[in-house]
Amino acid sequence: MSATALVVVSYGSHRLLAHNLPAADACGAEHVVVVDNWTTPAEREAVAALAADRGWDLVAPERNLGFGTGVDVGVARARALGCTTFVLLNPDATAPPGTVAALLRAAADDTLALVGPRIVRSDGSLWFGGAQVLVDAGRTGKADGADPAVAHPWLTGACLAVSAPAWDLVGGFGDDFFLYWEDVDLSWRLRAAGGRLVHRPDLEVVHDAGGTQSGSDKSPVYVRFNCRNRLLFAARNLPPHDVRTWLLRTPAYALEVLRRGGYRRLLHPRSLPLLRAALAGSLAGVRIALPAALSSEPAAPSSPAPRKVSR
Repeated sequence: MSATALVVVSYGSHRLLAHNLPAADACGAEHVVVVDNWTTPAEREAVAALAADRGWDLVAPERNLGFGTGVDVGVARARALGCTTFVLLNPDATAPPGTVAALLRAAADDTLALVGPRIVRSDGSLWFGGAQVLVDAGRTGKADGADPAVAHPWLTGACLAVSAPAWDLVGGFGDDFFLYWEDVDLSWRLRAAGGRLVHRPDLEVVHDAGGTQSGSDKSPVYVRFNCRNRLLFAARNLPPHDVRTWLLRTPAYALEVLRRGGYRRLLHPRSLPLLRAALAGSLAGVRIALPAALSSEPAAPSSPAPRKVSR
């Protein structure tokens, strides 16, 4: 197998990196690439110190690139190091070296596949075991990732293995999503281009539910981009009649996203930023999706062009 890399995008996450990400020679891959999206000088200094101590290759953009573009930049750096197979891992996830190595082997053996593990919470309960796009319902839902009969499956970007040929087939994540739904989009586009999704329930990664977004503390950023990007996904990938269905279901989806923080939280005066975020994200999504809904041409999945970012 050719050179391999573990790629992690961080945003204010140096404590999670310190806890979850081992030294480069103990992670199961030959290289570790950390993309530190800009937050503060103190955070940059902390991540740089960790990278120097643990032998990570640090990419330090001067702004917050978001998740998808951050991963694209990290993969580009890994490829510059000679790597052709990659595991993409969230900073709030822990992957044993043996699991990382097994994911890398699976992606190297099936070069047109995205490969994802079973993901559990720290208490052992299931966090991700597969999912699908429910086209008629205008949302996503849980599914058995190992069931080949599941329609429109997708794999979470919290932990993915991919080879350079599969990555090149779709051009990576691209810039459009910033946060959330980019993994749904990537999965959809890869399958549309002739690639495959492989769920490996025999391989397990632990997700720290108290990391970047806990279940009871959804931020306005989480709400806004989930509401917006659902419709961006539809506009990019679905035929006009389905886009129209997704538009009609927008209010119900926005309420569903808001409920993820709990009903009681919505009754608190401090919930106003969340409500504003749901409205702003939904309206932004409607503006994106409306031309696609009115089009007479079916959507054609797009592949973003490669990009360069100075280190």
